[in-house]
Amino acid sequence: MSINDQNIEELIALCKNKNQKAQFEIYNRYCKAMYNVAYRIVKDEHFAQDVMQEGFLKAFTKINDYKQEVAFGAWLKKIIINYSIDFYKKNNSFQVEDLSRQLYKIEENDGIISDNIDLNNLKVKQVLDTILQLKDNYRMVLTLFYIEGYDQEEICEILNISYANCRTTLSRAKDSLRKKLEEL
Repeated sequence: MSINDQNIEELIALCKNKNQKAQFEIYNRYCKAMYNVAYRIVKDEHFAQDVMQEGFLKAFTKINDYKQEVAFGAWLKKIIINYSIDFYKKNNSFQVEDLSRQLYKIEENDGIISDNIDLNNLKVKQVLDTILQLKDNYRMVLTLFYIEGYDQEEICEILNISYANCRTTLSRAKDSLRKKLEEL
C-alpha cells in the first residue's frame, strides 16, 4: 500500500517511527489549512509560512505525545495556534489591555449583527479583511473565538488573560467589528 493511500492513524504510527515519507504526506494533507491558521494570527505571508513549518517540526518531534484523545488535525491546529501566538507576541508589540482595573460593561445584545448591516451583500472576505483591520488584541480574540472556535475559557489560557478581560475584550472587539462593517 502506498503512503498516499494510508489513513491518518497509519501515517501517525509511521511518524512515531520517524518515517519521513509519512511526515511528508501528513504535511501535504494539512499544510494549507495550517498555513491559513497561522496567517490569520501573524498577518504576514512569509512569517505564516515559517510559523507553519516550525509548528509542523514541533508536532513531529512531539508526535509521541499525541494520544488520539482528539482528532489529529485539532491537535496539530492547537500547536500551530500556540506557536503563532508566541511568534506574534515575540515579534510585535502585542499588548493585552489590562481591563481588570477599568470598569466595563457587557451589553445584553452582544452579537456582531446589527440592523444597519446588509447581510445579503456582505461577503466573507469583507468580514475577514475587516477583522484584520482591527486592533491586534481585538483581531486575536475574534479570530480565536469565531474562526478557530475556541471558547472564552480556552482563549483566557491561550492569551494568558483573566476571564473578565477576555469577556470585555471580546465584547469590545465585536462592537468595533460591528461599527466597521456598518461603514461598508
